[in-house]
Order: sequence, then C-alpha cells, then structure tokens
Amino acid sequence: MTLTTVTIVGLVVLAALVWVYLRMRSKDQIEGMMAKRRASSRLVSRANFVEGLERIPVALALTTEAIVYQNMDLDATLELRQIDEVEYDDETATGQSVVGKALRLRSHGHTFEFVLDAGTARQWETTFPPKHLSRGTAHAV
Repeated sequence: MTLTTVTIVGLVVLAALVWVYLRMRSKDQIEGMMAKRRASSRLVSRANFVEGLERIPVALALTTEAIVYQNMDLDATLELRQIDEVEYDDETATGQSVVGKALRLRSHGHTFEFVLDAGTARQWETTFPPKHLSRGTAHAV
C-alpha cells in the first residue's frame, strides 16, 4: 500500500468514527432536553420532525399551552391555540409510509409533521386527541 492509500483509508475511517460519535452524542443531548421538559410538560417523547424528505430527531413536548420541539440546532414552539387540526396517520403528507404514526399539525395553512413510534403515538393520541377544523358552508355575497 502506498502512503496516499493509507491516508485516504485513515480519513474515511476517521470521518465514520466522527459521524458515529456525533449521532450518539445527539441522542444524549435530546435525552437531556427531554429530562428538563418532563417537570413542566404533560407529555415528552422522542420524535422525528419531517422537513421535506429529511427526518430530524427532536425532543417533542406537550405543555398546557404549546407543543415544543427541539434539538441542538432547533428550538421551536407551536401554541395550542394556533393549531387548527391534529391528525395521526400511517404515512406523511407526501405519502411516505412510516413505522409507527405521523403526528400532523396544521396551523394557519402550514403543516408540521412528527414521526412517532407506535407506543408513543398511542400516548400522544390519548393525551392530545385528533382535532379537525370544522368545515362550514361558504355563502356567496
């Protein structure tokens, strides 16, 4: 083997080890966020926030006033009074099937989706049941 080959293999192995370390560290950080939220929340769990085709691991919490989802790069809140619809489905809004359930929230024309494992989804459905926007009849003036 030449020095170049050994260097390239070493860099690939190093990159893989860094990637594994960061993933493991991310799980620990999400667990820490969940622990901090438990005292002030009705329900706290892991979830994957769906953004296009990407699934971003987050700590998902239901408080008396909001849904909070966060990880090291993201800290977002949806106020419950601003949520128009709550759905639980076997696939995402784009038609991708999921293992577990997709929690879909609609607020002012925007859709927010979280993928939950089956057991966690049952807890969420019990604590935060589906809610559909009441559809009235439109009248032309």
